[in-house]
Amino acid sequence: MVSAMINISKKANHVLNIVKAKHDLKDKSAAIELVTLAYGEDIMEPELRPEFIQKMKSSSQEKTIKIGTMKNFGKRYG
Repeated sequence: MVSAMINISKKANHVLNIVKAKHDLKDKSAAIELVTLAYGEDIMEPELRPEFIQKMKSSSQEKTIKIGTMKNFGKRYG
């Protein structure tokens, strides 16, 4: 476990007190961990779903199409 001394605003402190009380947490460290992990789920790259991985494996075995120039690309795909 990492130990840190932090400086937070009164508003942030108030929010942590509310989170601590609402979730019946032992201390503010637990509140900080809860908030950061919840926020982290939104910003961290999610795991790829198994069905997506299977789809990518299937498509990687498909025959590729050679496209010579951007003009040909535009003609073929609009």
